[in-house]
Amino acid sequence: MKNLGRILKYLKKNIWLMALSIICAAASAVSALFIPYFIGNAIDSIALLVSEDTTNVIDSVSPVMQSVITNLLYTAVLVLVSAVCLQLMSIINNKVTYKVVGEIRSEAFAKIQRMPLGYIDRHPTGEIVSKVITDVEQFADGLLLGFSQFFTSIITIVGTLILMLSIDVKVALLVLVLTPLSFFVAKFISKHTYDMFKLQSETRAEQTALIDEMIGNAKVVKSFSHEDEALEKFDEINERLKVCSLKAVFYSSLPNPSTRFVNAVVYAVVALAGGYSVVAGRLSIGMLSTLLCYANQYTKPFNEITGVITELQNALACADRIFSFLDEDIESNSRVLEDVPQNDTKVEGLVNMKDVAFSYVKDKPLIEGLNLDVKPGQNVAIVGPTGCGKTTLINLLMRFYDVTGGDILIDGTSIKDMTRHELRSKFGMVLQETWIKQGTVLDNILIGKPDATREEAIAAAKEVHAHGFIKRLPQGYDTVLDEQGSGLSVGQKQLLCIARVMLMQPSMLILDEATSNIDTRTELMISRAFNKLMEERTSFVVAHRLSTIKNADIILVMKDGHIIEQGNHESLLSKGGFYKELYMSQYQQT
Repeated sequence: MKNLGRILKYLKKNIWLMALSIICAAASAVSALFIPYFIGNAIDSIALLVSEDTTNVIDSVSPVMQSVITNLLYTAVLVLVSAVCLQLMSIINNKVTYKVVGEIRSEAFAKIQRMPLGYIDRHPTGEIVSKVITDVEQFADGLLLGFSQFFTSIITIVGTLILMLSIDVKVALLVLVLTPLSFFVAKFISKHTYDMFKLQSETRAEQTALIDEMIGNAKVVKSFSHEDEALEKFDEINERLKVCSLKAVFYSSLPNPSTRFVNAVVYAVVALAGGYSVVAGRLSIGMLSTLLCYANQYTKPFNEITGVITELQNALACADRIFSFLDEDIESNSRVLEDVPQNDTKVEGLVNMKDVAFSYVKDKPLIEGLNLDVKPGQNVAIVGPTGCGKTTLINLLMRFYDVTGGDILIDGTSIKDMTRHELRSKFGMVLQETWIKQGTVLDNILIGKPDATREEAIAAAKEVHAHGFIKRLPQGYDTVLDEQGSGLSVGQKQLLCIARVMLMQPSMLILDEATSNIDTRTELMISRAFNKLMEERTSFVVAHRLSTIKNADIILVMKDGHIIEQGNHESLLSKGGFYKELYMSQYQQT
C-alpha cells in the first residue's frame, strides 16, 4: 500500500489526463452495458414477429419490424462509441504511463549522480542497471495493464449488477451471493504471486550483475581460464531464476482458470433461474438473453481484475526495489549543479588536514589522527605500500567519501561548508582508471571545459603529446569513440584523460598514478607538461614509481593509514627509514 501511495503521487501530476481516461472508461463501459439490453429488445421483437402473420414478417414498415431495426441501429452506435472511447483511453493511459516511467527513470539516473561512492562500490553495476532499466520496464507493463482494465472493470461490475436488479431481482441476488468466490480466489493467488515476482526480480538483478561483471572483465576471465567457473556460477543463478520464474508464472496463471470456473457456475445459475422465470411467465426470451449477457459481462471483469492484480503484484514488487533505490541517502551538502553559483574567488591552495580519521567499514579504522599542512603552490607526493591509504586520502580530499573524524580545510574553509561541485571544481584530477564517454575525441577532451574552443583543445592535446596519435585516427579529432574507447590503447585513453585536465588549467591538481599505463619516453615528455602545469599550483601526486616524484616539495610516506615519514627525497633517503627501503627495493641490483 505504501508503494501504491507513491505511485498515486506520480499520477496526480497528470490529474487531467487521468480524469479524461476515467471519463472514456466510463463511456466505454456504459455503452457496452446497454448493448445486451437493445439486443434483448430486438430478440423480443423478432419473437413477436414470428408469432404474427407471414405477411407481417416480411413487411418492413411493420411497427414491430421497425422496432427490430431501431434496436439494432442503437446497438451498432453503442458498439462504435465503446470502441472509440476504448481506443482513446488506451492512448491516454499509454501517455500517462510512459510519462510516469520517464520521470522515475530520470529520478533514478539523477540519484546515481548524487549517490555516495560508497553505495556504488557496495553494489554491483549490473544490479543498479537492472533496477533502472528492467524493473522500471516491468513496472510500466503492470501499470499500463492496470490503467487499461481497472476502471472499465469496476464500472462494468457495478453497472451490470444494477441492470440485472432492474430486470430480475432474484436472479441478480443469486449472482451477488456467488461474487465473493472470485475475491477469495484473487486474494489467495495475489499474496503468493507478489512473493514470487519479488524473488524473481532480485534473482534477475543478480544474474544481470554477473553478466556485466563477466563481460567487463572478459580478458581476466579468459587469461585465468575462469570460463568453467563463470559458467557454473551462471548456471546456478539461472537455475534459481528458472525455479522462481516458474513459480511466479504458475501462480500468475491460476487466476484465469479459477475465475472461469466461478464464471461458469454463475452463468449456469443465471441460465437455470432465468429459464424457470421464462416458464413461469415472469421473464421474456429477450430479457433472458440479456441476463445471460450481463452474467458474462459481470463475471468477465473479475477475470480481468485478477489478471490485473497479478500484473500489479509484479509491478509493485519492481516498484519496491525502485523506490528503495530512490530512498537511498544522497551525498550530504550536495545540490543540483544548475543551482550551484559559480565561485570566481581565486584559490590560494592552502590545504590543512586536522586529526582526520576514516574507515570504509565501521569498527575497522583505516586512517586515524592524520595531520597535514600544505602551503600554496607545493607539490606533495604520497607514497607507500598497497592498502596504506594513499588513494583514500585523495578520496577524502575530493569528498568522494566524508571523513569520520577531524576536518579538511582549503584556504581556511572546511570542505564540509562547500558544495561538492564547488569543491571539485577547484581540482583537476587524473586517475589510473581511464573513462571514455561515447562521443568524438574532441568531446572527450572538452569534458572538463565544455566552452573551450577546438583550437584550445588541440593545444592541450599537443602539450600532453596526444596530438600525434589523434591525427592518425580515421577522422582525427572527430573520430567517434564508444564508451569502451575501442580502438585506443590503455595508454592512449590515459593521454586523453590527461589532456582534459591540461585544458581545464585547474587551481589545484591531483594525479593518482596518472602515467601508470604510459611508456617511459612519453612519460618523461608528459612530466615536463605536468611540471609546467603544477607551477604555482598546489598538487598531490600518488605514485608507485618513486623516480617520478624525486622533485616533489614534500613526500608523505604512508603506512597503515598513518604518515610515518615526511620530507623531500634527499632528506628521507638520509634518514634511512621506510622510504629508503621502498626506494632501494625498486633500484637495488639483483
